[in-house]
Amino acid sequence: MTSDQLHRLLLDNLNTAVLLIDQSLLIDYINPAAEALLQAGSARLRGSAVSDLFDDDETARQTLREALEFGRALTLRHEFLRGLGVESSQVDYTVTPISIGPDRWVLMEMQPVDRILRINREEALLSVHDTSRSLIRGLAHEIKNPLGGIRGAAQLLAQEISGTEINSETSELCQIITTETDRLRNLVDRLLGPSQLPKFAPINIHEVTEHVATLIEVEVQGALIVQRDYDPSIPDLSGDREQLIQSVLNVARNAMQAMLESDLPQRRLTLKTRIQRNFTVAGHHHKALCRLDIMDTGPGISEDIKERVFFPMVSGRSEGTGLGLSIAQSAINVHQGVIECDSEPGSTRFSIYLPIKA
Repeated sequence: MTSDQLHRLLLDNLNTAVLLIDQSLLIDYINPAAEALLQAGSARLRGSAVSDLFDDDETARQTLREALEFGRALTLRHEFLRGLGVESSQVDYTVTPISIGPDRWVLMEMQPVDRILRINREEALLSVHDTSRSLIRGLAHEIKNPLGGIRGAAQLLAQEISGTEINSETSELCQIITTETDRLRNLVDRLLGPSQLPKFAPINIHEVTEHVATLIEVEVQGALIVQRDYDPSIPDLSGDREQLIQSVLNVARNAMQAMLESDLPQRRLTLKTRIQRNFTVAGHHHKALCRLDIMDTGPGISEDIKERVFFPMVSGRSEGTGLGLSIAQSAINVHQGVIECDSEPGSTRFSIYLPIKA
């Protein structure tokens, strides 16, 4: 392997977006991480002015000229990218002048600000989620023990009075105790999460989404539109079919209920799948993941619970238990994925990220 091939191999495998810019301030090379960030291929970007990538193109040109003229590295923070279909467009970038033979070049390294903020937010969320799950599991086990005793005592009491002349009202009270105890035990079981370990097997994400879409359509009977936007090129995942269906159904049903309870004229639930490249989940970098967006046109999530929406017993609905999203997040975490939320009135999106296994 030649030196040039080695350098190209190293650049191609960096997670940092790197561009090589010539003296005319035109892009000569971009690595795959930069292609993913800019959502454009090298064939489209090579030979174009790098300043055209930024909203403040004049500042970008001036920074590059200073780097070339004075031979020093410069860093700009919180600059916005322009167009190119870029969803997350705020970046920090550093320009470093380099010499290759008689020619002078500029090496530009871009780091998306939103990715750093998202990783920090995700790590904090997962940490709090793990802590709350541990506390809830301990509390749930402590609750189940006296519940079993209460239920057993109510059954024995019902048997004792069944052969006596005590009125039927007393028997009904025993039945209420038994019924309510069972209800509390079921609630505790839901807090504890799935009782069985996941059974991983190859599965296509669209098997999951189609199953959920069909269930929602049967349930709403035309009261809202269910829209599909699939990428058929997504390969199979390694996952537990039942847990994935339950997780997606919990999120989709929350969206459905929010729309049905609102008076908004447009009610649309969209299931969208795409491949997400160069993404970090729980500290692990993935070259490719499956991203499933569950989007609705409902009223949005209240600001006072938006940061706690995945915590157990937190719900924006008066009749909600606050367990659906918590259970969904736990199941997706078991699959080494994560669920993120972005919401405003009229547009809410839950994004489920799942690793694609080779």
